[in-house]
Amino acid sequence: MPSAIIVGSGPNGLAAALTLAADGVDVTVLEASDSIGGGTRSGELTLPGLLHDQCSGFHPLAVDTGFSRQFDLESHGVRWALPEVQYSHPLDDGRGAAVWRSVERTATHLEADGDSYRRMFGALTERFPEIVTEFLQPMVHIPSHPLALARFGAYAATPATLLARRWRTEEARALFAGVAAHAFRPLDSVMSSAIGVALGTAAHRYGWPVAVGGSATITGVMAARLAEFGGRIETGVTVRDHRELGDPDIVMLDTSPAAAATILAGAIPARVDRAYRRFRHGPGAFQVAFAVEGGIPWTHQPSRRSGTVHVGGTLAEVAHAEKQVVRGIMPERPFILLGQQSVPDPGRARDGVHPVDAYAHVPAGWTGDATQAIIDQIERFAPGFRSRIRHTTTRSTQQIESYNPNYVGGDIVTGANTPRQLVFRPRVALDPYATGVPGVYICSAAAPPGAGAHGMAGWNAARSALEYLAKR
Repeated sequence: MPSAIIVGSGPNGLAAALTLAADGVDVTVLEASDSIGGGTRSGELTLPGLLHDQCSGFHPLAVDTGFSRQFDLESHGVRWALPEVQYSHPLDDGRGAAVWRSVERTATHLEADGDSYRRMFGALTERFPEIVTEFLQPMVHIPSHPLALARFGAYAATPATLLARRWRTEEARALFAGVAAHAFRPLDSVMSSAIGVALGTAAHRYGWPVAVGGSATITGVMAARLAEFGGRIETGVTVRDHRELGDPDIVMLDTSPAAAATILAGAIPARVDRAYRRFRHGPGAFQVAFAVEGGIPWTHQPSRRSGTVHVGGTLAEVAHAEKQVVRGIMPERPFILLGQQSVPDPGRARDGVHPVDAYAHVPAGWTGDATQAIIDQIERFAPGFRSRIRHTTTRSTQQIESYNPNYVGGDIVTGANTPRQLVFRPRVALDPYATGVPGVYICSAAAPPGAGAHGMAGWNAARSALEYLAKR
């Protein structure tokens, strides 16, 4: 029986482990932390009984993928819950915009911009299963659905500030700015619309679901399924050198490229080593977990029913803040990604107190404290929020990297979404998962298709490893 060692137990490491084990490979997962899951961990970060997701909280691209169809985690215990409003973007004076599952309902609420929104997202939503198949794999491939991919690509390649001009109202433009800002990129840069278009369309096709009981339930089900196939997980094991691993047939590295280069020192080809060490990480995040009495009193009413709220003001304000963090400047009013997981999953609240997770975009490795800036931004759109706070827990960029070493400098998306790295990550290669060392693959979110707790980088990398085994 061939053997494999997976270094790292994030969703991609576990997806790789499951894929190999299901094909008859003897799999061992090694995790440096005392707990498994990487970005899909949950815990009581503020008050007893209040369950917070420690990084990834919403999973719009995990519902229908090659990995999810093969392993059917829903039949083994993962339950998805959807909010009424998938995401929203409040503005001053109670204004704002929101996205519902229905393209039509969303367009109706956008009023003057409804027709334009309907034309763009209606067509994309209809073809999204085909589109998502194309971009959840390495970008360099022969497309199976070229027309659908071309339509998506035309929008994705456009700078977000330019694409937003198709809408006339401040509300519609801000709505797109918020979802595009998930890329941690200047919104006037080429391809800065890509992630916003993908996530926006996913909201209509699949919704932005949470895992009932916390993202850690995804990790638990994956670990249980791995055990069914005979796989093992060992925690508290830090791997620093490939020679510590013995002689397995396959090694999968759910690590950053630089860490992979360090582990493979002496074996990795020089050109790959250079490429991995040149891999660029993006801006960081500063997290505040809040315990909030009665939830957040947004003046924009749909935001009270929304799972995710993008806090940052107008398109111009969000674009300014994102440009500053990329330049290494901490904005006075940062863009904030805020999760209200107890809206779709009420069991996470206790006695009227709700867990809220806020992530401010900050410069990479920033050493300051963004807590007050985050509170001020939320208070701006939800007067009275400050008085409802019962407890806070913060994590700086350094603490986020300590929690997960793949998040270098607080980069929770594991790599800058530059045009080059959107197409070629972690290096230019026909097989981007191959490290140049026979049988050794990188399977983290630094590899295609990038960030997200969908496990597709691990699934794709494991399939490359299985092809290698078949040819031996």
